[in-house]
Amino acid sequence: MNLILFEEEETRQPLPASDPRARHVIEVLRRKPGDIFDAGIIDGPRGKGTLVRATGDVVELAFEWGAVPDRQEPVYLLVGMPRPQTARRILRESTSIGVDAISFFDAEKGEPSYSSSVLWSSGEWRRQLIAGAEQAFDTHLPKVSWGGGLAEALARLPTSGGMRLALDVYEGSQSLAGAVSRGVRHPVVLAIGSERGWSAPERESLRLAGFEMVHLGERVLRTETALAVALGVLRASGGAWESPQPGA
Repeated sequence: MNLILFEEEETRQPLPASDPRARHVIEVLRRKPGDIFDAGIIDGPRGKGTLVRATGDVVELAFEWGAVPDRQEPVYLLVGMPRPQTARRILRESTSIGVDAISFFDAEKGEPSYSSSVLWSSGEWRRQLIAGAEQAFDTHLPKVSWGGGLAEALARLPTSGGMRLALDVYEGSQSLAGAVSRGVRHPVVLAIGSERGWSAPERESLRLAGFEMVHLGERVLRTETALAVALGVLRASGGAWESPQPGA
């Protein structure tokens, strides 16, 4: 954890000693009473935490807060529901790179059972977002939705301006780098199909919704790898990585 995140109400009471964050402060960071560490409130400010005292049962912390981190220019993801282990990586890494929202949809070539995974029913998906934000030294979590087909996912998108790009190694008309070379227009919506690719009706729906089919070259990448590469291209093209952030 580069930044330890808390819900606001958690900052007003001691943490159980068994909490992974308490253990991280004491066992990994090796903080002693009076020592400080980097902390943040989810979707709120960053600041400093101080270890006040630790007993066998609880860890008492104090906090001083600074500014809320700036948001990057908005990027939205549309993702054909992948297998749970792939979804975990997408949630975590996309949050680290920086997106505003991730909408998972039941793709025509996808596996229907993926939507009923314990990842979604147990709330683990949010823990993956938190891990990604902590890695990136950020406090912002993307909004996440799932369920329904591509039509429902398209209906959840912003309705005006920006760019709409769909990754398609087979029918991409130009490279993603080429598409953004003329300038990135926000908000950007980046779509990727299921791990088995887009169906013909889905491609048609995307085109009708204003999406341009783009590719990342001839190599066929895993879904999570393709998204990480594509987000890197978008963020670099938009200048998001020109100024290093604390913890980088």
